[in-house]
Amino acid sequence: MSNNQVLLLQPIEGLGAEGDTVTVRAGYARNFLLPQKIALPITQANRKHVESLLKAREVREANELEGARTLSERIAAVNIAIAVKTGEGGRMFGAVTANDLIERLGEEGIELTRKQLALRTPVKELGSHAVPVKLHAEIEAELKFEVVSENPIEETEEAAEEADPEDDE
Repeated sequence: MSNNQVLLLQPIEGLGAEGDTVTVRAGYARNFLLPQKIALPITQANRKHVESLLKAREVREANELEGARTLSERIAAVNIAIAVKTGEGGRMFGAVTANDLIERLGEEGIELTRKQLALRTPVKELGSHAVPVKLHAEIEAELKFEVVSENPIEETEEAAEEADPEDDE
């Protein structure tokens, strides 16, 4: 199987950033990267083009890092409460998922993706929770949120008996 070396003109997830010289399968280069103008074949003239791409990459990465720092501060400052329906004893119906958090953050003017939000399992309990948010390779923020009941919590009979031990005598 033959491979080709190409110069990336824009970042491709899992492959590299602009200005990188990467080795890819010949068919991938010929059928996708080159026709889409995402990459150039390696030649002497294109090697000179690398310098300008690397400068553009440095500027872009600096802007992304600054944007991630700003977003990290906004996430730390935001106070989110998610109201859920509860049944007897404060047991939740359903769960709070990453999509619920992303939607609620969108209302606050903070746009995130599911990949950035590291909520591995849905939240199924009332109370305060924290989730790590991956904003940049170097910056990770912590999103703190609270899950509250939208209706009054009704005590179960067992909980009422435990709270009032005088009835047993």
